[in-house]
Amino acid sequence: MAISLRQKQLVQGSFAKVVPIADTAATIFYDKLFEFAPQVRSMFKSDLSEQKKKLMTALTVAVKGLDDIPKLVKILQNLAETHVQYGVKAEHFSPVGNALLFALKQGLGDEFDQELREAWIAVIHVVADTMKAHSFPE
Repeated sequence: MAISLRQKQLVQGSFAKVVPIADTAATIFYDKLFEFAPQVRSMFKSDLSEQKKKLMTALTVAVKGLDDIPKLVKILQNLAETHVQYGVKAEHFSPVGNALLFALKQGLGDEFDQELREAWIAVIHVVADTMKAHSFPE
């Protein structure tokens, strides 16, 4: 896992600032995801209220899980298995990551500087790589 202590601290600290605007952040995320990858829209119900809560719960688990990577890996593997059942494909991970970065930038504004962006990218790669390796082995 290629996440430094500094990156972990940056991600955890910034996510704490996203939590109070969770619904707005989730709305921005899904709007951008469906713009980047319109083909995934059919995987979701028209009412995204519950899905937004699930997204924020999953992000909370991932961000807190940076304190216990072995436990996080197991959680991500289980998450990967359920996502495959929903029709998720390996190529969906990039638009999801990009939509998350966009939502974070919108939600955090000027605080989302290059160092924070790179920290989030490192975490996104760990999450995506772990999930893809488990459910989409090459």
